[in-house]
Amino acid sequence: MDSSFSFPAGFVWGTATAAAQIEGAAALDGRGTSVWDTFAGQPGRTKDGLGPAVACDHYHRYEQDFALMRALGVKHYRFSLSWSRLFPDGDERRNPAGFVFYHRLIDAMLAHGLTPWCTFYHWDMPQALEARGGWRTRESTAAFAAYAQAAVAAFGGRVKHWFTLNEIPAFVIHGHKLGLHAPGAMEPPKVVNQVFHHALLAHGLAVQAVRQHGGPGAKVGLVHNPEITVPFAETPEHIAAARTIFAQTNEHLLAPLFNGGGYPASYLERCGADAPEHTPEDMTLIGQPTDFLGLNVYRGHFVRAGADGRPELLPLPEGFPRAQAAWLHHVPQAMFWGLKFCAELYRVPEFYIAENGVGYHDAPGMPAHLESVHGWDEAARDLSGEILDLHRCQYLRTYLQSLHRAIAAGVPVGGYFLWSFMDNFEWADGYVSRFGLVHLNFTTQRRTPKLSAQWYAEVMRRNAVI
Repeated sequence: MDSSFSFPAGFVWGTATAAAQIEGAAALDGRGTSVWDTFAGQPGRTKDGLGPAVACDHYHRYEQDFALMRALGVKHYRFSLSWSRLFPDGDERRNPAGFVFYHRLIDAMLAHGLTPWCTFYHWDMPQALEARGGWRTRESTAAFAAYAQAAVAAFGGRVKHWFTLNEIPAFVIHGHKLGLHAPGAMEPPKVVNQVFHHALLAHGLAVQAVRQHGGPGAKVGLVHNPEITVPFAETPEHIAAARTIFAQTNEHLLAPLFNGGGYPASYLERCGADAPEHTPEDMTLIGQPTDFLGLNVYRGHFVRAGADGRPELLPLPEGFPRAQAAWLHHVPQAMFWGLKFCAELYRVPEFYIAENGVGYHDAPGMPAHLESVHGWDEAARDLSGEILDLHRCQYLRTYLQSLHRAIAAGVPVGGYFLWSFMDNFEWADGYVSRFGLVHLNFTTQRRTPKLSAQWYAEVMRRNAVI
């Protein structure tokens, strides 16, 4: 083993999931309908019209899943709460059975040696709130505040690591501008920008909840999915070009959180009359100190300094390495440059990679009536049925080497959560794109660790890239 790829002592290694993607039990024990239940029930919204009603049936099988995590050596687990399982209508009316479930879930994590890292919001707003305006309204931020306060008060004695919201740009743009994700809206720019502001406000309210009820040792931060720009050659002019576009793309979110002073003037100028309505009090709440920033890193965009000195985004040629999840191309340098630019431009105290992984159609076991439609990659398994996802191992290896480079360059990174522990409901892609270390047969619910699970277990055990 090359010791040069060893990570610092105490580095956090974990895996990640989200409630809407794994729990199932969508209509059991008082859970309310979420926007993703509604969206998936509309024709043409998800691949093959499939939704999260059953998913991985984690609601009934969590003991089995945690035992498997323990067997692989996982010690840190990022999961999310289902807002509609705790508050079926989004606000006021609690569902006692939902609180009981998450108490049991957290107890089981701890019993299996897992440290819980909890996300308040991973895209599954209660449908009842969406019907009243959803993230378009300040009323939903107030409902979110009440939910966050109740969750921390209930679980904060055992949960000390909290993520506020997951990927604000993703659910704002895909869900409210492009109509590709729940709630499937295509709003004008003024409304989209207001949704973005309300999401940031919800972040601030969740931070407030953790500070008030989290108890000793509680830490909290946002999870962001930056559009990461990578210099096509690592020379000063191309690095500067990539940094310029990175700042322009991410400043409206990261500057209010970490640099103070509210939204950057350049962002408000670009918005013009479509700028979000906000108050100084809003910006103070949004900018209150947090303990870390989670980054979800999957892909990157190459940039060069053009002949006139202006930054240029370079299109990827046909044949550029990519996953079978078509949006995900293989740019491991994004891990380094995303962290480096964030650290240089914003006063972030510590980083965690909250998600990194890759989706392939790499094994049999999707619902039986779909196997003849999609088939599977026979090259990804041997005659015994072992799932030899070498492509996933190679993707992860190169991204972790890039992460190691960022740490060696002085970026304060405390840990890494691989997405995902197991194949699951992959939003609009249904059950075709598989990101898991563990294969799921969605007909039988059988769990089978892939080759990548063995590889990652060794990485965690050695605290080093292998």
